[in-house]
Amino acid sequence: MEVLIQPNADVGCALGARIIAKLVREKPDCVLGLATGRTPLQLYTELIRLHRNDGLDFSRVTTFNLDEYVGLPAAHDQSYRWFMRENLFRHINIDPQRTHVPDGTAADLHAECRDYEKRIRDAGGIDLQLLGLGRNGHIGFNEPTGSLRGRTWIKILSEQTLRDNSAVFGDFSRMPRHAISMGVGTIMDARRLLLLAFGPAKCRAVSAMVEGPLSAICPASMLQWHERATVVLDEASSAGLKYADHYRWVDSHKLDWQKHG
Repeated sequence: MEVLIQPNADVGCALGARIIAKLVREKPDCVLGLATGRTPLQLYTELIRLHRNDGLDFSRVTTFNLDEYVGLPAAHDQSYRWFMRENLFRHINIDPQRTHVPDGTAADLHAECRDYEKRIRDAGGIDLQLLGLGRNGHIGFNEPTGSLRGRTWIKILSEQTLRDNSAVFGDFSRMPRHAISMGVGTIMDARRLLLLAFGPAKCRAVSAMVEGPLSAICPASMLQWHERATVVLDEASSAGLKYADHYRWVDSHKLDWQKHG
């Protein structure tokens, strides 16, 4: 696991955007796994800037989102399809037919989950999967004690996740209780993982993910097992790491080809 501790979230998001942009330039037809929520918003803003100012071309890129709430139509302003359209897709030159988000209103949710896995396979697999980190250590909507080998499926959201996400719905009672999400096994199939986690609220989960045991109690700890996982943190989220100085040392002594720019 590559741990990159940045001064703040803005710098961290800019770094994450550079990592994604480098892949898009090197492999114009790459397959990106995308995430929603507050954490990647600044990263998407930077990708839009790189598209507008530097000509970053998304015309051949294919995307797959991690998850979607069950029961929310694509036009709902809290659906993840809506989030991606408003915060990224409509601002860049990506082909809408190449953007994939699970359908939380599908008549047969089980068939939708199986089809989503097939679409990922048919696209050649995901080159880079962007991830956020829940306060309880979840990635996607894979909550504590869930399978570390699971595939895309219908997930029951934990009370912690519901409370963390309910503010945007205005009322806890209006928050969907279920979501379709890539499983941890699906996420781990990506050729590279890029996880962003910022702020003091993520400190405990970051410590469990990076330095704790590999455990279903912290699904994100599975990143320790991935051959190419990059974790971008800020000072606040990394405050609980025992080996923070080691991670800084490693980052400062990289060879030129290992640096992210």
